[in-house]
Amino acid sequence: MDCLRAETYVLDQLRRHLSPTLFYHGLDHTLDVTEQALSLAAAEGITDPETRQLLRTAALYHDAGFLTTYQGHEAASCALARRVLPDFGYAPDQIGLICQLIMATQMPQNPGDSALARILCDADLDYLGRPADFWPVSQRLFEELTLRHLMPDETAWLKLQVRFLSTHRYWTPTATARREAEKQARLAEVQEKLANGVRR
Repeated sequence: MDCLRAETYVLDQLRRHLSPTLFYHGLDHTLDVTEQALSLAAAEGITDPETRQLLRTAALYHDAGFLTTYQGHEAASCALARRVLPDFGYAPDQIGLICQLIMATQMPQNPGDSALARILCDADLDYLGRPADFWPVSQRLFEELTLRHLMPDETAWLKLQVRFLSTHRYWTPTATARREAEKQARLAEVQEKLANGVRR
């Protein structure tokens, strides 16, 4: 499989054709998820080069469905992967695994027992436990949803954040150790903001 060409292709498509109103689900998110997935894989002991490359491909393609649709973008991402990855030498079973990983990130996340799916799911929501950029990243998602009339106002958004942060779990020991405590701190901040009605 020619991973470099597959990567170059999807990054070029994302740079050229993603809507500029994808304030959260833009190229930066894809690159961040890819970086976090490989970091988690290393920490979780995933050393096989082919396995790591398939995880990397899945991360780079996991939100490519936003090129064509907003709702159901995971399935669209898989459709794109199935269409183009054979041209880059990916075998059917490799593409099947990539699509399995992509679909695991659909909300609510469902990675099952797959170590790679658990890694990608945790990478996809790594920012929830990052004190440095949780608020700016979540603000971008709020603006993206608001523009699409999927979020009525900030109060509704904060209530959703409380529910989401309260029920979310990290799937890998590494992500739990790295991010869970800070995620709980962010939950407390969101709850306080909601209680006080204070704009941040």
